[in-house]
Amino acid sequence: MRFPAVLSGVLLTLTASLNAWAQSPPPSDPQNPPNGAAPATTGTSNDASAPAPSTGQTPNDKPPAGGSNTAVDNGGAPATPTGAPAQTAPPKPPEPNTFQKLMSGFSYGSYGRVVAAGDFRGRPGRDTDFVARGSRLDESNYVELELRREDYWEKTQSRTRIVTTLAMANPIFHYSGDFDAVISIRNMFIESRDLGLKRLSVWAGSRMYRGDDVYLLDFWPMDSLNTLGGGARYDLNDNGWTNVAVHAGVNRPNGLFYYQTSQRTAPNNAFGATTVEILNRQRTIGSVRLQHIFPVGERGGIKGVLYGEFHGLSAGQREIDPEVFEDVPAENGFVVGAQVGGFTGVRDTHLNLFFRYARGLAAYGEFASPTRLSLARTTEGASELRVAVGGNYETGPFGLMLGGYMRSFRNASAALDNDDIDEGAIILRPHIFVGESGGIAVEGSFQAQQRGVLFTEQTAEGETPAAPKGPLMGSMFRFGIIPFLSPGGRGDFSRPHFRIIYLISVRDKGAQALYPKDDVFGIRDVEHFLGFGAEWWFNSSSYGW
Repeated sequence: MRFPAVLSGVLLTLTASLNAWAQSPPPSDPQNPPNGAAPATTGTSNDASAPAPSTGQTPNDKPPAGGSNTAVDNGGAPATPTGAPAQTAPPKPPEPNTFQKLMSGFSYGSYGRVVAAGDFRGRPGRDTDFVARGSRLDESNYVELELRREDYWEKTQSRTRIVTTLAMANPIFHYSGDFDAVISIRNMFIESRDLGLKRLSVWAGSRMYRGDDVYLLDFWPMDSLNTLGGGARYDLNDNGWTNVAVHAGVNRPNGLFYYQTSQRTAPNNAFGATTVEILNRQRTIGSVRLQHIFPVGERGGIKGVLYGEFHGLSAGQREIDPEVFEDVPAENGFVVGAQVGGFTGVRDTHLNLFFRYARGLAAYGEFASPTRLSLARTTEGASELRVAVGGNYETGPFGLMLGGYMRSFRNASAALDNDDIDEGAIILRPHIFVGESGGIAVEGSFQAQQRGVLFTEQTAEGETPAAPKGPLMGSMFRFGIIPFLSPGGRGDFSRPHFRIIYLISVRDKGAQALYPKDDVFGIRDVEHFLGFGAEWWFNSSSYGW
């Protein structure tokens, strides 16, 4: 990979973007910025991605974050640049083509988080979550750099944008001393709007394809796919509040469930051997999403979403001994989901409720290699049920964030085992702002997990296990204090943030048993985390539509 060349191009683009930003006037009202591009937010240690704050509105209606001074038009009427002087009479609108030309060109966006932390015992600070989705405060370093090209085409009166997002995860050079990086391409797609039909969008490529998130859990509970494929969306009205979106894509994760190679002699009795793909089956994933927002008052609304996925995998053959094969059955699965939410339109006050049920192949997730199969050696019978809540309330100097979920997963094996999981987490984070430049937040959370494995005790000699005592249950309480500075002013989702983070986590014996032997998390019941870091997002188009 020509990483130096890629990085140089990104830095040049960043320099140009920062110069343009520095010459723009400051926002006239940081508490009520104009509607524009959706801010990107952080990702999880598992998914390494970045959720946008879910206000319950469509991305077209979210305010820009991180001090962005110009709103980006994401479909519908042009947005007003922030900081524009007040007008006593409506100005004459520019010619449509003139405005669209002004919006053409390159732009840069980013999401990032950095933290340096310790545990009071000489070790580095470490994420203590043992459930799938817990507090994001102790997540590791991660950054996304987005380069975007937008154009307006006069002949067809349509718009295109090309998005490339480069992501880099921990460890970083300044910590490990290794001149290396963990790099991934998170977006690489082209999208066209209004081509042939007004309010129609089509796209093709590789992208993070998702809806609303639960910010505190760094989690998209209902619709979150990383897909290579394409899709389309049609808005039934200009504001995009009523729309239907469809998509289809493919993947082929690494793992023997999907892919197997073997060595064979070279053809025509040539010297040496060559690698042959014995099993190579590609997974197909399709989705459909229906959304409608019912306006309430001048700025609020109630949002309803229906969602579905289909997962399919063809049959094949696997080699079990040299030149001895077995048939691998075809697989399929589905997801059904629903979301209901409400937003006031004042700052980022909103509340979203999510429901998702997956069956068969879809229950294991888009990249997982399923294990613990049925007697027919398929994923038939596997299921996952998930419910979640996310919200935010702001008034004056006070803000309160809420996040929580419950999940029940059963694999295709009939008997309970270690992979059958019931788990959940709940988090509250109140904020108190002191003026516009900063404040203090506290966070309290509880998480618990039950595994279907039968928890047994061995004799002193480590021989015959005693009788089963039931499933394994573990739980943990966490409390945190987070003083912060906010250059962008007051607001729970205002970024960037500079933070001091102190967390104390208290786990029970069941939670300690979830870690392997000699892991300090399995030995200690109390964990401390003290760190200094920052989080930012601005001008990103990577999330949602």
